[in-house]
Formats: sequence, C-alpha cells, structure tokens
Amino acid sequence: MKMNDIRDMSQTDIRAKVRELKKELFNLQLQKASARLEKPSQIRNIRRDIARLETQLSSLKAAHN
Repeated sequence: MKMNDIRDMSQTDIRAKVRELKKELFNLQLQKASARLEKPSQIRNIRRDIARLETQLSSLKAAHN
C-alpha cells in the first residue's frame, strides 16, 4: 500500500483497514506457526502497511488538535 493511497483515505477508512490487516496478520502468524505459510515476506509487508496507516492516522489526529 502506497502513502499516496493512504493520504486519500478518511480516518474511518484507515481504522477499518488497520483492523482488516491485523486480522490478516494474525492468520498469517498462525499459518507460520503451523508451517503452512507460503510467503513469509507477507508478514513483513502487512506489518509495514499497518505502520503506515497508523502513522497517517496519528498525523490526522495531530492536525485536528
């Protein structure tokens, strides 16, 4: 996910996407634990996407205060 795409999202969209990605991350970690994970790099990419979304969310909150 690119920052340009994230900047166009509203706060509610960002929160929903974070929830979705955290669920996906949880599922990937379960697959990793049971040795069924095909692409281990997916975990890193999802963690980075979550960080990007949370960074944008905090900057939006700071802009409103």
